[in-house]
Amino acid sequence: MNGLVRAAGCVLWRRSPDGGLEICLVHRPRYDDWSFPKGKLKRGETALEAALREVLEETGHHCAVGAGLPTARYTANGRPKEVSYWAAEATDGAFVPNDEVDRLAWLSPGSARDRLSRPGDRVQLDAFLRAGPADAHA
Repeated sequence: MNGLVRAAGCVLWRRSPDGGLEICLVHRPRYDDWSFPKGKLKRGETALEAALREVLEETGHHCAVGAGLPTARYTANGRPKEVSYWAAEATDGAFVPNDEVDRLAWLSPGSARDRLSRPGDRVQLDAFLRAGPADAHA
């Protein structure tokens, strides 16, 4: 194996009460960063299965998966990492802080873009916004 770390996540979104778009970001105290909910694939798990599991584990929300988004490729801890992403609309659930994720924020797209810790994550957000939420769910 080439040491590739495979992970998956979602750009989780919902409509605000006024009809605007809100993007979910999670804060991971271990890294003190803000990112989309994501995590490593477990053995035998597909990327989409991992993405949905990670969204539920990190945000407490179930979601309706939508369009695929660009895959992120970068180096983390000296190893190549590949993160598959999908757009996903939050359907129901509630966030409960835990050791992995201590805070969750629903933000306007512009605020989410500014808060993302890794500038590369903006690629997925921009692709989602270009597709538009009406086109982002199947």
